[in-house]
Amino acid sequence: MSPRRSYDQYCSAARALDLVGDRWTLLIVRELLAGPRRYTDLHADLPGVSTDVLASRLKDMERDGLTTRRRLPPPGAAFVYELTRRGRELLPVLQALGAWGQAELGERRPTDAVRAHWFALPLLRSLEGQGVVEVRLEEGEFHLYVGAEEGPVYGDGPAPGEPDARLVLDAGTWEAVGRGESSLADAVRDGRITVSGEGTPAKALREA
Repeated sequence: MSPRRSYDQYCSAARALDLVGDRWTLLIVRELLAGPRRYTDLHADLPGVSTDVLASRLKDMERDGLTTRRRLPPPGAAFVYELTRRGRELLPVLQALGAWGQAELGERRPTDAVRAHWFALPLLRSLEGQGVVEVRLEEGEFHLYVGAEEGPVYGDGPAPGEPDARLVLDAGTWEAVGRGESSLADAVRDGRITVSGEGTPAKALREA
């Protein structure tokens, strides 16, 4: 485990960055907001991170009380990492950082990796109500737990049951929404996003 580096400044922002300012740490949090993940799953969804760096960051995050590590019961018997309550409190930090970074997205570059669920946190900022929202993109599917105060914020793949809302949109639309060029409500009104379902998130989008 690497020794903790510190800015040695009596400032809450500096203290926070002592814990989460290292490269990859906040992106690991982004992945763990989906719930418990195996090391191999994290490595697959963090293209570009080395195995040594990922292992080091996970150990640091466990030491600092942001994550825990536990073994799944048989037949799984694999170790998974998950956020503590303290780690989950980074959700609004990531959402604010994502909102600030919209202007930096620009057009997708040929070298840019992409995962469907990376749109989950930006989308969550625009959804109202409470319930499960399933999102279908050309890159894949994911689901969101809108209004949830505990547990996973999102998950890969279709919703585990009938969702309260289902959104279907193409790559161009989600990129425009992700860059802040179009609001979610505008894309729904323009017919670029198809909304189905009778839950409060679906009704809020149709009435916006």
